Amino acid sequence: MSYKCEICGKQSVSGGSYSHSHLKTKRTFKPNLHKQKLVLDGKTQTAYVCSKCMKSGKVVKPAI
Repeated sequence: MSYKCEICGKQSVSGGSYSHSHLKTKRTFKPNLHKQKLVLDGKTQTAYVCSKCMKSGKVVKPAI
């Protein structure tokens, strides 16, 4: 699974983690992704969507 939102394209970014003793290590910040059933191009598909897109209403859920 690639850590990328299907709607907005948000993906992992790298940065630094600093401990209490100021040791510097590299780490990755991953988006908060959820597996959702969506209507994409008129078809119901499953996709990984970030929580910000779900809250803002960019995701169209299929009618059951």
